[in-house]
Amino acid sequence: MQVSVEATGNLDRKMTVQVPSERVDTEVDNRLKNLAKRVRLDGFRPGKVPLKVVRQRYGAGVYQEVLSEVLQESYREAVQQEGLEPAGSPSIEPKSVENGQPIEFEASFQVFPEIEVADLSGVEIERPVAEIGDEDIDRVIDTLREQHKEWQAVERAAASGDRITLDFVGKLDGEAFEGGQAEDFQVEIGSGRLLAEFENQLEGVKTGEEKTIEVTFPEDYPAEVLKGRTATFDITVKAVEEARLPAVDAAFAEKFGIEDGSVEKLREDVRSNMERELNQALKSKIKQQVMDALVERHGFDLPDALVKSEINRLREDAEKRFGGAEQTQPLPDSLFEEEAKRRVRLGLVLRHLIDDKGFEVDRERVEQELDNMAATYEDPEEVKQYYRTQPQAMQNLESIVLEDQVVDWVVEQGNVTDKPTTFQDVMNPNKESSE
Repeated sequence: MQVSVEATGNLDRKMTVQVPSERVDTEVDNRLKNLAKRVRLDGFRPGKVPLKVVRQRYGAGVYQEVLSEVLQESYREAVQQEGLEPAGSPSIEPKSVENGQPIEFEASFQVFPEIEVADLSGVEIERPVAEIGDEDIDRVIDTLREQHKEWQAVERAAASGDRITLDFVGKLDGEAFEGGQAEDFQVEIGSGRLLAEFENQLEGVKTGEEKTIEVTFPEDYPAEVLKGRTATFDITVKAVEEARLPAVDAAFAEKFGIEDGSVEKLREDVRSNMERELNQALKSKIKQQVMDALVERHGFDLPDALVKSEINRLREDAEKRFGGAEQTQPLPDSLFEEEAKRRVRLGLVLRHLIDDKGFEVDRERVEQELDNMAATYEDPEEVKQYYRTQPQAMQNLESIVLEDQVVDWVVEQGNVTDKPTTFQDVMNPNKESSE
């Protein structure tokens, strides 16, 4: 097999391959002989069809089948022979296919880029430092109380935070419209479940009251028939209830698995969970900075096939999240191209770093990561057993640990500055701290 390779671009390669015709002809003959033993044709006994007849009837199809397989096999052999690493599938085009002559074809493809590890000594890493205070635990306890609140009927006028049970009928120009009716509908005033204009007009209502309200729908409202229009709603208030938060006592603690009802033990468990979440969030913030630095400091051409594949993956994920089965047209590549390129670049850099620096998975860290993850489930041992019996799941976990090892190495190369912060700012970066 003769092979020649031409660089037609930074990553583009055109490989010309010559394969002896005997490689195809011999396999074609073998398949036709085998076919002659099995084929059934009118006028011939089974297994007695002359090879000449079989060749006339099936020869062209078998030849094309064998030729396609030989081209693919030859391509793989040639790539290995030349020490090339293609990124994506090739475009294979036969150039010369004549009886008795070597078969020649061209394969066009891209290779992975050559990557040189950048100087990472100047990478600036801001390491958040935060502690969990009693007030942070109090906030979580309050959230748990809110999740377990109970509702009690009141005779007074409804206020923000109350829950209203009502029937309503929505009308446009005096006619009820589809989707505008409900019975025993419950809404918490101020929750944002309904349009603010609707919820705000529920303040002051009392049980048994009937009234009509007007609501103007925004111009970007999803339902086309309601966009920018004003509708009336005939409402009947069936109940007004106020929230009652449970006391933080033994009964409350028992709801969270504290058998002896110790409130102090509940706070300890809450702190433990918060510490786990905080450590994960702090690690994530550092990792994000490292990944950004790796992308910014490594500029090289990206294989088109890898970018396209990542675009497709991102699009599939997006369509699954937003009801892709109902999409009449796929989302355009342009929506995902920038993120796809970033992910491909980062993946190639990480792979090169792991190979170049000889990183190997730290088994102790894998076990520690598995312990941390399993601790968030009701039955940690069941989770651990799952990972230990599912190779793909364990491989994914090992990849995460390997990435973390690379992150630690980059942090060691860079300049790290500790930044004091709070638990609230770490966990809710987009909200203003209440401190």
